[in-house]
Amino acid sequence: MNSTHDIPDPRPVYARAAGQLARTVAAVDPGHLSAATPCAEYDVRALLGHVVGGTRRIAAVAEGGSAEGPDVPAWTSEVPAEEWPRLYDEASARLTAAWADDTLLDAPVTVPWGRVPGRIALAGSVMETVTHTWDLARALGRDQELDEELAAFALTVAQRALPAEGREHAPFGAVRSAPQDAGAQARLVAWLGRDPEWSAPTADR
Repeated sequence: MNSTHDIPDPRPVYARAAGQLARTVAAVDPGHLSAATPCAEYDVRALLGHVVGGTRRIAAVAEGGSAEGPDVPAWTSEVPAEEWPRLYDEASARLTAAWADDTLLDAPVTVPWGRVPGRIALAGSVMETVTHTWDLARALGRDQELDEELAAFALTVAQRALPAEGREHAPFGAVRSAPQDAGAQARLVAWLGRDPEWSAPTADR
């Protein structure tokens, strides 16, 4: 994603993606927190901590701070289920406010994957938001109503930002196959190394 000329303002897309994720976070109850997700390294609790922490870090970039921070913040383990919607809403509102200045879209910023124009950093955040919404929704069994237009935007970003080969140092697995008739959401998660047919383990498996 080296050229910015054909990358639209990602902020309206982020607003939709954040709203979709907020609705999914609101569906988490205490019994879900230790459930598995399609990201083998995260249960639902860790995924929520990763999402909230990552959203705060992208907000900090626009505020002139650093995107550095732990993948899963230490405080994650102390948060009850009913607090996660508030934490995510606050983080996404902070990100939206931080990126309100139009000049930030073409200003260079430093994010974990390099120094890029702001619109590319924010487009990457959309990709992360949409993908982790699927992770969480699939873990909760609520993925059937996810927005395919958001997934299509995120897939375009993912395919431009992340090569199919040479991912040894990227936090994504190898590209997986998606069903031939798969929609954008399944193709997105397959491109990012997830099994698009993953389902939560059950007691009788």
